[in-house]
Amino acid sequence: MSTASPSPHASSAASGQTGVPEFDTDLFSEDVVVDPYPHYRRLRDLGPVAYLTSQQMHALGRYDEVRAVLADDETFISGQGVHFNDVFNELMRGAILTSDGPEHEQLRQVVAHRLTPRALREERASIEAKADALVTALLERDEVLDAVTDIAQAMPMSVVPDFLGFPQDCRDRLIDWALAGLEAGGPPSDRHAASIPAAIEMGEYTGGLVAQRRTLPGSLGHDLLAAADRGEVAMDRCPALLIDYFGPSLETTISALGSAIALFAQHPDQWDLLRANPDLAGSAFNEVIRLESPLRAFTRVAGRDTEIGGHPLPKGSRVAVFFASANRDERKWDRPDAFDITRQNADHVALGYGVHGCAGQGLARLEITSVLTGLARSVARLEPAGEPRPIVHSIVRSYTSVPVRLHAA
Repeated sequence: MSTASPSPHASSAASGQTGVPEFDTDLFSEDVVVDPYPHYRRLRDLGPVAYLTSQQMHALGRYDEVRAVLADDETFISGQGVHFNDVFNELMRGAILTSDGPEHEQLRQVVAHRLTPRALREERASIEAKADALVTALLERDEVLDAVTDIAQAMPMSVVPDFLGFPQDCRDRLIDWALAGLEAGGPPSDRHAASIPAAIEMGEYTGGLVAQRRTLPGSLGHDLLAAADRGEVAMDRCPALLIDYFGPSLETTISALGSAIALFAQHPDQWDLLRANPDLAGSAFNEVIRLESPLRAFTRVAGRDTEIGGHPLPKGSRVAVFFASANRDERKWDRPDAFDITRQNADHVALGYGVHGCAGQGLARLEITSVLTGLARSVARLEPAGEPRPIVHSIVRSYTSVPVRLHAA
């Protein structure tokens, strides 16, 4: 299904004619992305749909509408891009994240066997051993640690590059590339412009990696090239498909792990609960990413005339879907701003929902629960050793630093 995106003027006019309330605060400005939650509440309070005057598109902040739109992939399509600017949407056409219907299903199946529960069970022992080794090494240091660099980045960097097949020669750049690639999909801004050189470098490197067939043997990237050789996917799509997995699988795991340590340090009662019952690690994972959703929002395009919350939405309208707002919607959650690892929380939308739900969520869950379980066995207390510092990023909610001291059990 293909439709042309409306002009900003047409969108604004449609907003006024249908009575959609306007939201004048720029949700991607520096002050807002550092402390977004009061602004998300105002967005939700306006109604089931609002119009962002800064981005000139509609936006959803409430849980029910966000989940419904994510579930209806025939009406709200991804094939015209899920990002916030036209250039990046065009560059990423044909990736798993930016495809619809049978094309999306076929692309996802190309490497789906790597991400099934059965396949990940075979990875479990290795990942748990890496998590235990990381915890042991941290406790031996007996000093203030930065939970971002020492835990949140260290764990996925020991897993994701090998899993995806990235050689050693690029690994010192992968985190910067992941952040830049996600920022490049944000609304036009100084931050967006500053991300472009690193995003281009990432694209050029990945293109060369595919052309030179240098992905590591036994990796997802290696499987992708084999699928291209069998004619299951076009070879020229492989770089975008590899990037499709790379950025979210690395940076969202870093975000969630950093947020987990920050939250548990701030809520020692919840840490005591986890230590007393390590089986709560899965629920803790869900609660962390509900409360501090790693990705703020993506977009969809209305593939036909439709409506949201009684407001007509013309075909071609782009809609911002705020996962991070939906996950704190007081219409859905009791005490939505509270951190409670015993909460019934598996129906959050931090990892998307429906056919475009995060393909790599099983791997992220395994990494994070392995670290949390390892820490819970060995660490009596996570002591804050300074204020966590959030990054300023349009799409990712994360930290640049979370100073903590680990007190051994």
